[in-house]
Amino acid sequence: MPGVAIVGTQWGDEGKGKITDLLAADASAIVRFQGGNNAGHTIVHDGETYKFHLIPSGILHEDKLCVIGNGVVIDPGVLLDEIEGLRKVGVSPANLRISSNAHLIMPYHVLLDTADELKLGKLSIGTTRRGIGPAYADKALRLGVRVQDLLDEKILRKKIMTALESKQQALRELSVRRRKLRKEGEPESDDVPDDRLDLHTLTEEYLAYGHRLEPYITDTARLCWTELDAGRTVIFEGAQAALLDLDHGTYPFVTSSNPIAGAACAGAGVGPTDIEQVWGVVKAYSTRVGSGPFPTEIEDEAGRHMSEKGHEFGTTTGRPRRCGWLDLVALRYAIRLNGTSALAMTKLDVLAGLDTIKVAVRYRSKEGAVLDEFPYHQTILHGVTPEYDEFPGFGDEVSDARRPADLPPEARNYIDFVSETVGVPVALVGVGPGRDQVIWMDGSR
Repeated sequence: MPGVAIVGTQWGDEGKGKITDLLAADASAIVRFQGGNNAGHTIVHDGETYKFHLIPSGILHEDKLCVIGNGVVIDPGVLLDEIEGLRKVGVSPANLRISSNAHLIMPYHVLLDTADELKLGKLSIGTTRRGIGPAYADKALRLGVRVQDLLDEKILRKKIMTALESKQQALRELSVRRRKLRKEGEPESDDVPDDRLDLHTLTEEYLAYGHRLEPYITDTARLCWTELDAGRTVIFEGAQAALLDLDHGTYPFVTSSNPIAGAACAGAGVGPTDIEQVWGVVKAYSTRVGSGPFPTEIEDEAGRHMSEKGHEFGTTTGRPRRCGWLDLVALRYAIRLNGTSALAMTKLDVLAGLDTIKVAVRYRSKEGAVLDEFPYHQTILHGVTPEYDEFPGFGDEVSDARRPADLPPEARNYIDFVSETVGVPVALVGVGPGRDQVIWMDGSR
């Protein structure tokens, strides 16, 4: 069986966690290969709702290895909270493994993330303020602290000291902002966190994290090689999505890593030929959290229907998601970026009850040019108007459907049109949040 990458094809929140959880039944290992706790995957199993930020979505399968790869940035406090949360509900974390080469999110990364967003004001890009960007920046600057450093006090202390020295000016600016707010009588705000960082305290805190995480730390790349060389299936799970990719997304309104399938190789330590299938997860409509261009965004009754019925609030931040029609121009672009071999369409049930369903099939620029391809220039993208094909809605609920034949003809026509237009088969359709609320399409399983 092959290595399988599961990636988002929109702006995130497509339901990758559920698809990973489903496909994990036929895999031996599930590897998260990028991102941090700025991502949130929600899985509903046996009536229980689980929300994961760092732990791979396959953790509910106790016989599967669940790996946090070297491409992930880890907030150890958040990770340990997740581990304890699993234990409290009777889920064992014994099958979790953490790459010794993964980088750590430090308290000063969270401070710097917040400071940068506050400094930008109205021009802020809408980060989750979890320290993800500064952590990846330190990784590139060779100032990062890695998981393995938690196991060596001397190295850990030296690395923290070096990193803190380079950040003193930015931290001082944040301290000035805090004093100004106090002087003006403003109440203390979570938006301006405490900037007081002590080398000794930080070192001791992170050494304690290391003692608790040590049983899970290993050479995860070699673990993946062992599984793949034995012919077992390994799933590579991405966070965020293609249109938030640092290189290929709607920059600067993107994440700080590469959530496309090609990045699974670097983020897990495997070769390109180890990945034979790429599953792209696409919501039956579109959503986006935070700032940035969103051509098919709507704020009418249909948009409110999607928001309310789809419970469109961010798993990590709780922020309301912007809603819009499915954008096939952007989807074709994401499919090509990822080399997608199959699509999993989620939340089809949310569209039930709409009289008309629209799908963007091309854009028109401000100058009137017809654009069949995703524009390479951000200025053009900000000004495009989508052109839609319209389909009759399906009034019936589809949440009880389990076979293609159970779907209304209008729903089947919608799925078929998407598949034919983008040139990739829709192998799986989600019709509700539950693990069992899926339809394997004709010939897919």
